[in-house]
Amino acid sequence: LIYCYRKPKTKRAKRFLEKREPKLNENTKNAMLIKGGNANLTVTAVLKDIYAVKKPFAVLYKRKNITRPFEDQTSLEFFSKKSDCSLFLFGSHNKKRPNNLIIGRMFDYHVLDMIELGVEKFVSLKDIKNSKCPEGTKPMLIFAGDVFDVNEEYRRLKSLLIDFFRGPTVPSIRLAGLEYVLHFTAVDGKIYMRSYKVLLKKSGCKIPRIELEEMGPSLDLVMRRTHLASDDLYKLSLKQPKGLKPKKKKNISHDVFGTTYGRIHMQKQDLSKLQTRKMKGLKKRPAEKSAEDDGTTPKKSKSA
Repeated sequence: LIYCYRKPKTKRAKRFLEKREPKLNENTKNAMLIKGGNANLTVTAVLKDIYAVKKPFAVLYKRKNITRPFEDQTSLEFFSKKSDCSLFLFGSHNKKRPNNLIIGRMFDYHVLDMIELGVEKFVSLKDIKNSKCPEGTKPMLIFAGDVFDVNEEYRRLKSLLIDFFRGPTVPSIRLAGLEYVLHFTAVDGKIYMRSYKVLLKKSGCKIPRIELEEMGPSLDLVMRRTHLASDDLYKLSLKQPKGLKPKKKKNISHDVFGTTYGRIHMQKQDLSKLQTRKMKGLKKRPAEKSAEDDGTTPKKSKSA
């Protein structure tokens, strides 16, 4: 295959290409939410609510797209390249698989892994009459259930959900900014997704009293089909560039208490030439100096 590279003719095209170039620190992952050809009102409402949660790092396609991701992935890869999105959520509905959601992610504009989930119960943002978090709030993610650490499919689903909802990477966090919680519980073959707003109440001390108020959306999900990447491809997708890896510091060790010890290598010093602090009490008397020059010991003064 021969690829022809064209230089951009306008500054806008140049900025567009630079934005999509590989970077040492990648941009926040965007998600595309696609409606299938036979999506019903429930699936459409779910996509709209997740789009409201994910904004501004999401693209919602309002037109129906007749595609089946588990059979043909070319349309998903085309939309991924067009909108520069590495995450996707596809909604569809039919008699065999009612209220169907397919969540997945891309690697190099090809489908890495995707998991099919069925919506058994749904409560939208509009149905819960409480105050909402502002747009673009970074959520705190909580996962409950041993199956998220034991089962390989659930472990991959946990990784996928973290990737989907984690939001931008921030250098520091303030207490007032922790106001949104997404809770996922896996029990008895079902996954319960709940979202809460964090309320900081007065407690009479520095640390506030925390209360959770349900905000929506609320989903009861069940796992259906899965399409997971092979171990080799999954490891390749997790590979980091050398520039991001921390450089190993030599001659530094830590003890069990976390104290840092450093070892310094120095040349051997001549301590006879070491300059010490001059004090009056350490000064030599004239008799001692003359005795050192003659090579004799000074006479001790007789006691009175």
